[in-house]
Amino acid sequence: MEPGRLVLVVGASGAGKDSVLRYAQRRLAVDPRFVFPRRVVTRQANIAAEDHEAVDDRTFDALDRHGSFTLRWQAHGLKYGIRREIEDHLRRGCLVAINVSRTIIPDTLLRFPNAVIAEIHAAAAIRLARIAARGRETSAEGLSRNQRDVALSPPALLHRIANDGDIEEAGEAFCRLLIDEAGVNPYRVQ
Repeated sequence: MEPGRLVLVVGASGAGKDSVLRYAQRRLAVDPRFVFPRRVVTRQANIAAEDHEAVDDRTFDALDRHGSFTLRWQAHGLKYGIRREIEDHLRRGCLVAINVSRTIIPDTLLRFPNAVIAEIHAAAAIRLARIAARGRETSAEGLSRNQRDVALSPPALLHRIANDGDIEEAGEAFCRLLIDEAGVNPYRVQ
């Protein structure tokens, strides 16, 4: 069987990456070819914001020392990891969609050359409002997160999805991308 496909979901804070991922996870739940792993994060669990595996710094570091993560990074004072199980899903030919930091894209593409990037974007004012509504950051921290810009390269691997309106619109666009990348769309041009 051909190897699966890794979809790296990126975007500025407040763009709605987790909302778009949740939408796709619900919509594609009946098809086992689509996998949406939980991230391990050194932050308290908040399913309304993101369903992640919450651990403290010491536990995260122990998991990292034992080789539990395929991908790991730090951002905004937190540690993030994607468990090694995604490699089994990819070997079985699944499409694995994960929310990652834009900063790890170059190294990730070296390890997973057939990965694609899905950038979720929204207008700055919408992102700021979403960050404020989460209540996790102060206004200054939210503004700082919103001003951070990381260039994405190479552009041939990039798919941009607007998330300025209803989640259904962005969610359906993301689902179409996943279906096409998984090779299950009968109308896909080969």
